[in-house]
Amino acid sequence: MKKAAVIIAPGFEEGEAINVIDILRRAGVDCESVSLQGKQVTGSHGITIVCDRELSMEIKNYDMIVLPGGLPGAVNLRDSDLLMDVIREMDKAGKYVCAICAAPMALERAGVLEGRKWTAYVGYEEKIKAGTFCGDKVVADGNVITSRGPATVFAFAYRLAEALGCDVSELKEKMLYHFAMGDPVVN
Repeated sequence: MKKAAVIIAPGFEEGEAINVIDILRRAGVDCESVSLQGKQVTGSHGITIVCDRELSMEIKNYDMIVLPGGLPGAVNLRDSDLLMDVIREMDKAGKYVCAICAAPMALERAGVLEGRKWTAYVGYEEKIKAGTFCGDKVVADGNVITSRGPATVFAFAYRLAEALGCDVSELKEKMLYHFAMGDPVVN
């Protein structure tokens, strides 16, 4: 079974974190919520979650790491030296390093956006100088996968599951993804 870690920092964007964890677990991925420190973490909208574990270098052995956005959550991710080491090790090993919303700023600090295409929340194309910004909902460039923000989290999470080898077609149907995205309903 593939293993993923969603890194939870104080001030994280709740919907981006919880929806990614939910979809990856539904797709059959062993997905853990991993805090920067302490098991309880409060998000940017006052929702507190209890994480499965705390961040350690052991996470580098997982298949994927996912960074939700939110402020100051993304700043807290970017400022964690331990997280930067984990991201660099995973990238070097060709494992998936993924971020949504403002969190690509952490990927920039880790040095993994150099020479790669990426996307982020509106306005971050001016703040992040490395790599090449693309305005798509989800951008995958090798082992780096990024997305725009809260409204793109489902497309992002399904793409993450697919990257880990999961077939999400049935899951999308069960979760009414096409209906919610304005696609024609197919019976």
